[in-house]
Amino acid sequence: MSRIVKLVKTFLPLIALSLPLMSNAVAAKQFKVSSQEQYSKTLKKVQPGDTIVLADKVWKDFEIVFKAKGTKAKPITLTAETSGKTILSGNSNLRLAGEHLIVKGLVFKDGYSPTGEVISFRRNKDDLAYHTRVTEVVIDHYSNPDKFESDKWVVMYGKHNRFDHSHLVGKSNSGVTMAVRLNSEQSQENHHKIDHNYFGPRPILGSNGGETLRIGTSHYSLSDSFTIVENNYFDRCNGEVEIISNKSGKNEFRGNVFFESRGTLTLRHGSGNLVEENIFFGNGVDHTGGIRVINGDQTIRNNYLQGLTGYRFGSGFTVMNGVVNSPINRYHQVENAKIENNTLINVDHIHLAAGSDKERQAVPVDSVFANNLIVNDTDQDNFSIFDDVSGIEFDNNVRSNVTEPKLTEGFSDQNITLEKADNGLLYAKDASEKVGVSPALKVLDKEQTGVSWYAKPGREEDFDQGKVHQVKNADGLYKALEQAQSSDVIALTKGEYILDKIIPLTKTLTFKSLDSDNVATLKISRSTTFDIKDGGNLKLKDVILDGQYAPDSAGNAVIRTSKIPMLDNYRFIADNIQVSGLDINHSFHFFDVGNRSFANEIVITNSSFSKITGDILRLDKEMDDLGIYNGEYITLTDNVFESIQGAVAKVYRGGTDESTFGPHFTFKNNQVISTGKGKRNKYKASLYLHGVQVSNIEMNEFSNSAGLVIEHTVGEPQTLVKSNDFIATPKVDVKELNFPGEITATLTDNHYQAAAKK
Repeated sequence: MSRIVKLVKTFLPLIALSLPLMSNAVAAKQFKVSSQEQYSKTLKKVQPGDTIVLADKVWKDFEIVFKAKGTKAKPITLTAETSGKTILSGNSNLRLAGEHLIVKGLVFKDGYSPTGEVISFRRNKDDLAYHTRVTEVVIDHYSNPDKFESDKWVVMYGKHNRFDHSHLVGKSNSGVTMAVRLNSEQSQENHHKIDHNYFGPRPILGSNGGETLRIGTSHYSLSDSFTIVENNYFDRCNGEVEIISNKSGKNEFRGNVFFESRGTLTLRHGSGNLVEENIFFGNGVDHTGGIRVINGDQTIRNNYLQGLTGYRFGSGFTVMNGVVNSPINRYHQVENAKIENNTLINVDHIHLAAGSDKERQAVPVDSVFANNLIVNDTDQDNFSIFDDVSGIEFDNNVRSNVTEPKLTEGFSDQNITLEKADNGLLYAKDASEKVGVSPALKVLDKEQTGVSWYAKPGREEDFDQGKVHQVKNADGLYKALEQAQSSDVIALTKGEYILDKIIPLTKTLTFKSLDSDNVATLKISRSTTFDIKDGGNLKLKDVILDGQYAPDSAGNAVIRTSKIPMLDNYRFIADNIQVSGLDINHSFHFFDVGNRSFANEIVITNSSFSKITGDILRLDKEMDDLGIYNGEYITLTDNVFESIQGAVAKVYRGGTDESTFGPHFTFKNNQVISTGKGKRNKYKASLYLHGVQVSNIEMNEFSNSAGLVIEHTVGEPQTLVKSNDFIATPKVDVKELNFPGEITATLTDNHYQAAAKK
């Protein structure tokens, strides 16, 4: 017995020491759940180290609340059974609360969140997440169908959280894609990390509220966030002028790539932020921008910017003027900015003291612009100086030769030869190593971001890339429509097609004559012929549209967009079409848009329009003056408009918001004859442009027509009316509605005469 007692005394301490290890090993469990009820029951019993596995299936209308408390060594995990095969659809979302949680592998698509957030790092305003990680999740076109019902996809609260290696693409409704909130002490100085995410294409919103990432808000912008945003890929993020809107202090933006994204990384509010080692590839795409600097103590160094076309607040590089004694929500003065060792190649515009006006008079002070490399293919100076910049010290900058430079001190102008380095970036062959970006700068590969198991989107579907369906009559046309896929072509043989059905368009389709010398005639016999809905894009080429058989009712339209507000942007292109006989009753329009619809582009070329009682283009449905509008690029060239009782175009963008680039209106080489004089044309104009930000009206002939009415609503619109002939037509009427004084439009080389020459 004494020997047994001795053995027990010897091994008992060892057994006691091993019990915690054994209990820990036993405690770590994996629970697979296949229903919402199972999930709720399982969540109540998970312990540190446990994992809940959501079964591979479509989980519809699942509002997940993941509230638990793990430890640093033993987090609690919620994961997909197979990454990418656990789908959250319908009205689903995810709320996290507690500590040391991990979420992985989920996909949100085919629906939208019933609340204002898809993934929220809080359960409610008092129950937040800390030391929590969300990784390898996908949110794909999970947008509220009401385009201007604002929501957010990912919102970070609490502290020490991480969002990484995730894929966010296709947010079409209002609201920032991802946000960091500082609206309580528990969420300030949060030390979050946002890294290795793929922020995929975000379409133009046509309004404020389309940022891709925002950190803070103006109300809490004097607070520090300490958020790190690094190694993310921003691919064609085009929502609005601010791709990233920084509205707090002490954040770091490092190693990110911005690819063909319209807008800028904007230091809108907050001080002491760092922007370094970021890459901006514009590739000449319209409105691609770089970095906009506001507020104090900002450091911008070792960034590479190439091929950027943006200007003003969306330029390749902008240093703003501030407001004297600025309120918290306006523009604080730039002080102690350090702008060093950046490379700018073929950046069209560098704006200093931008936004200078009666309100923004606080010029940049105590700042440095040094050791930067600036190279352009042309000899045009890309600097624009809007106010006193003596508060910026320019030192040791190298610039390619320009004619009549606005800045000379601190710049060395040289003939610069560029060569591509191993990292794919361009460097000046003979410049000092102290100038421009470091040779060691790394360029993030897109495939290093997001997830490997979910494809990243390519280019948008385009016209004329698919199958050609040859048809001979209206019945054949309707059958072809049922069979056609996006990018297909409906090819019409010569003949008369009486269209007695409304064609709902939810695909990208082209309707064209098979032979451009023997065109088909489409006879309109309904109140509308083409009804563009979500997913629809329309191209018409080499066809005649005739209103002879249209119903005798007011308000017909050959083409319209959905009467229900649309979520998807659309395109319309017309080339070499003839439209006539839209006069069966008053207000017969060619193209009439619905409220809350948005065209990426409308292009009409080489076409003729005659005998029409309504308007050609009606893009004036957003009358609430909130900066919302119906089309980004409207282009009409080489057309003839004759005997149009309404206007050729009515384009309206109300309000004074500065967060969008458009609308853009181009009207060149057109003839406008006896147009705009109908009694129902309330603007009494052949062209009515309200709040259009970029207008180019050039080399047109207006005869016996109503005049041009142009109303400016925002500062610094770009309006050019040049080399037009006005015969028996009033002079151009330009009004400055919100900025009284001299008109800002450029009116040059226009010719007026009382009557046409015989």
